[in-house]
Amino acid sequence: MIRKLQQADLDRVMEIWLNSNKDAHSFISEEYWQSHYNEVRQQLLQAEVFVDEQNAEIRGFIGLVDNYIAGFFVDKDYRSFGVGHYLIKYVKQRHNELILNVYQKNFRAVNFYKRENFTVVSEQKDAETDEIEFLMSWKKPN
Repeated sequence: MIRKLQQADLDRVMEIWLNSNKDAHSFISEEYWQSHYNEVRQQLLQAEVFVDEQNAEIRGFIGLVDNYIAGFFVDKDYRSFGVGHYLIKYVKQRHNELILNVYQKNFRAVNFYKRENFTVVSEQKDAETDEIEFLMSWKKPN
């Protein structure tokens, strides 16, 4: 079931955020993610966030600011079981266009987005991490 984020979900969502970032971005120091923890926690409360929950367990979440996917994470134990596809499908039904940034070296995520019909629009260097990011977009077919 996909539903809106509730205040009571925040600790679990942040656990998924931190662990997923450390797991998917081994090329960025863990200290970087730790240093952004409180900032992201506050931003989640200001974004439109949906969680995927089954059997009272939050398995993943997606956060949007307008049509920008600001965060999208699935707990490691639930990857490759359709959770990510289900979350993307959910937000695609509510938007005509979506955009996001993803690190070039995050091959698993880049390939996932490509399978979900996102295309690379541009690339730029993230000033904070000095890593290349892709800007990717998806548009609803006519």
